[in-house]
Amino acid sequence: MKLTQYSDLGLRLLMYLAHRYGESVTIQEASDRFAVSKNHMVKISHQLTKSGLIESLRGRNGGVRLARPPEAISVEEALRATEDNFDLVECFGASQNRCVITDGCKLAGVLDAALAAFFAVLSKTSLADLVSNGNALEHLLLPRPQEIQIKFRPRATIKNRDDESAA
Repeated sequence: MKLTQYSDLGLRLLMYLAHRYGESVTIQEASDRFAVSKNHMVKISHQLTKSGLIESLRGRNGGVRLARPPEAISVEEALRATEDNFDLVECFGASQNRCVITDGCKLAGVLDAALAAFFAVLSKTSLADLVSNGNALEHLLLPRPQEIQIKFRPRATIKNRDDESAA
């Protein structure tokens, strides 16, 4: 199973909001921090707002923030808010199942149990658990625009005067 980029960014946004719990974060700041399109982050934040995980604040100090404490939001809840399909194989989706061995196959049962175990772990993990290493997480995020410094400058080519006279 592979999660969509949409879910991945949704989880990262929620983690960032958990790390900055109590503060409002602009969509521009979040998209800058994760080096992704602002339009994409707007779509994700809209979905998370509709699901009740974050709230949108208008006005001068507007932005988004968690709607509940990080301890009260499970990773499972966050993932289910952004991912719409957990059908690991064709036979999980009855309307699109064209598998000829469905009636005698045990694979679906095994994968269904594995998916249940996956969600059991995620249901026990909160956003607070994911950001408990806040300082390390902060250092890994992209610098804020006012923190950006030029770290690399190409060396200027300096010609030696003796080289010019020899030419």
